[in-house]
Amino acid sequence: MKFGFFMMPLHLPTENPVLSFDRDLEMIQYAEDLDYDEFYVGEHHTASWEPIPCPEMFLAKASALTKNIKLGSAVVSAPIHHPFLLAERFAFLDHLSRGRAIMGLGPCGLPPDVKLFNLPPSELRERLHESIEIMVQLLESKTPVNFKGKYWDIKNMSIQLRSYQQPRLKIALATSGSPRSLELAGRYGAILFSPMSAQGKGSLPLKEHFQVAKNVATRHNQSFEKEDWRLVTYIYLSETKEKAWEEIAESIERDMKEYFWVINGGSLPDWAKNMNHSEITAELIAKKSRWIIGTPDDAIKQLEQINDEVGGMGGLMLTTHEWVSPEKQKKSMELFSRYIIPHFRGHTKDLVNEWDNIKKLSSAGELPKLLGTDLSSDYPQGGKQSNIKPYK
Repeated sequence: MKFGFFMMPLHLPTENPVLSFDRDLEMIQYAEDLDYDEFYVGEHHTASWEPIPCPEMFLAKASALTKNIKLGSAVVSAPIHHPFLLAERFAFLDHLSRGRAIMGLGPCGLPPDVKLFNLPPSELRERLHESIEIMVQLLESKTPVNFKGKYWDIKNMSIQLRSYQQPRLKIALATSGSPRSLELAGRYGAILFSPMSAQGKGSLPLKEHFQVAKNVATRHNQSFEKEDWRLVTYIYLSETKEKAWEEIAESIERDMKEYFWVINGGSLPDWAKNMNHSEITAELIAKKSRWIIGTPDDAIKQLEQINDEVGGMGGLMLTTHEWVSPEKQKKSMELFSRYIIPHFRGHTKDLVNEWDNIKKLSSAGELPKLLGTDLSSDYPQGGKQSNIKPYK
């Protein structure tokens, strides 16, 4: 099972951006030290709180500071880029990182960005689909590509340095559960991000996402396995559930009401449309979003329930926000790595079973009683000599 992070990032507009970026890079290095598999960053050009305009430049620096963790965009707004240049830049990043790049693509989901580039919202999905088709051809083809579409006209173009990963680097796509987005992921064998929050109208249930994409992938001779599917949610852990909520509640309400709802023109989620702002608490937001806030035991219990609900998770991508200090965020990451990751990878199963067995033997009185027993008679002259020489 794969475990990764998605970082917008989300910083207060009043903070020194240089220090914010340094802290983001430090977070990626820390995630690698804790054995996370992937780290993703987004692309934004407006609204101040999410200040990374070029994920591949940021990830290029991150690649020089890390060795193993996969580095991806989540996501690049494909409609605002020429497909050739975008594919070429990520192929270059794949070489710089020695095969660790993932090209996450989206239609441009930040309303102020859509306004900035004067993109008709009704065309965003169609532009994304056309761009992906062109980029896949450019990344896979050993001969020049020609493509005439509604938005792009490619004539005799080829990437001089295709990706380090062959036949091409992985692409990643997010879904709200719409059949069309699941079909797109399956068609190209993409990594698929499925938010655990409630889906919109016309969306398929979370438990159906994998199989729908899998069926499409099979029809197109693509590989799409469980490990290509990531559930996405926010998780914050502390020593007690009460402490976790005490540390994070105020920041959740601040960012929801002062940022997310503002960039969406003041509109509220469907579940909150008939509510006053005072009624919308951090606890309610977390519940509707299916976030997990509490202890490692709380997280394991809730994730096991979700795992059963969807028929087995392929992976989990955690969203990160600066809702606590860097020290507390690192502590939460550490708790997740110490207890949740090994639990779902099966690394602690044998140890837990062995300890349960020892407790049963102890309760049944079947263990030899050595405390208070003189064993010196077994080893004359003060004990048996060892042939092992101590380290010098």
